[in-house]
Amino acid sequence: MIGKLAWVGCGFLFGTVGTRILGSDDAKKLYTSVTAAVMRGYDDAAECFTAFKENCEDIAADAKEINRKRYEEKETKRIEDAKAVLKQAEESEA
Repeated sequence: MIGKLAWVGCGFLFGTVGTRILGSDDAKKLYTSVTAAVMRGYDDAAECFTAFKENCEDIAADAKEINRKRYEEKETKRIEDAKAVLKQAEESEA
């Protein structure tokens, strides 16, 4: 029983001392520095993400333009081929 009370007493003592240490001015300066570093890192990551997103949007727009041109060329070729077939059919009838 006394052993258990000793552990509880030690836990209370360490908790009290720990709270005082964690609440000290030096600890607060450390927390502030770490928080500032995390915020800078977040800002840098947000900048990188924004740049990456903009690049992806540009790439997607360019890809859509390439596909649009290919579809137009393909459709133009199909129309030209159909006209050639009609012309051949007209020539063979004449």
